[in-house]
Amino acid sequence: MKENKLADLSMDFSVRIINLVKGLKEKHETVIANQIGKSGTSIGANIYEANYAQGKKDFISKLEIALKEASETGYWLELLFRTGYIDETAYNNLKDQCTSIRVMLIASCRTAKNNVPE
Repeated sequence: MKENKLADLSMDFSVRIINLVKGLKEKHETVIANQIGKSGTSIGANIYEANYAQGKKDFISKLEIALKEASETGYWLELLFRTGYIDETAYNNLKDQCTSIRVMLIASCRTAKNNVPE
């Protein structure tokens, strides 16, 4: 059940990231737009991929990759805010959503690791 919520949140976040990228490209900002576009949408892609993992270790690996991508996305969001490409409200909303996804990923990774036989 938690994985479905995580997948849904990551899909919503990906949609928001794609819309952000569109706006950045309209402002002729392509370097950061490309970076955040890749990392921000990769979160959900890896979560979806984890659902078809070839065992627990592969499942955990996909979630850990999603977590790394979420962390990278947080960096790009802060950079966009500090450089004035996004306002404080947009930054806080996206940052909070990204943080929620990271928290859920951390919990999912811990749970999965505790269920892997030694």
